[in-house]
Amino acid sequence: MHDNKVKSQFVAVASIAAELSAVMEVAKEISLAAANAKAIAFRAGEKAKGFQPITDFINELAKDTIELVNNINEYAFHLYQLTVNEQRMTEACRRFENVEKLAVGARYADSLAAPLQDVRSRTQLCHREFILQVSELLIKLADVMHPARAARVIAANSRIEASQAGEYLQSLQAVAESVDHAAQIINDKVHKCRSALAVINIAD
Repeated sequence: MHDNKVKSQFVAVASIAAELSAVMEVAKEISLAAANAKAIAFRAGEKAKGFQPITDFINELAKDTIELVNNINEYAFHLYQLTVNEQRMTEACRRFENVEKLAVGARYADSLAAPLQDVRSRTQLCHREFILQVSELLIKLADVMHPARAARVIAANSRIEASQAGEYLQSLQAVAESVDHAAQIINDKVHKCRSALAVINIAD
């Protein structure tokens, strides 16, 4: 039973790492979209005057997302380390238990009780730390949703401003669409991360 739990933890952490990598790439794409939008708005001049400050917001959102993901990656790596440690201690515990069974009736069989209990305690402590880190990670993942939601609002405002940009309309609308699409991808990836954590059996 415990083996299955640890395996679920490995799968969840690996899944989160993959999704976060995708979020990071999308955030970089948003940053690139902001740079492109700034260049277009500069060329458009007065026609895209209202669009110019929006590009700064887009760039800030990209930076915020990248910073959050970097922070979350540290939590995910810690979860991986905790899972590895728990797996090792679980294996050590199993070996102690096997030796204890084989040593029944032996002269110094009682000497195995203390180290076995120590390994069990350390395993439980490691798992409790894992649960705590999962809770922290869920909070951090929720934080990533804020810039993603803001990006969708900005994309909507971008479309409005783009509609007044004359011949630059299509170029600026393309920027708005790319930001909106990126925000949706981030939203989906974060939901997948949270789902991956939800399948972990963290019951003792």
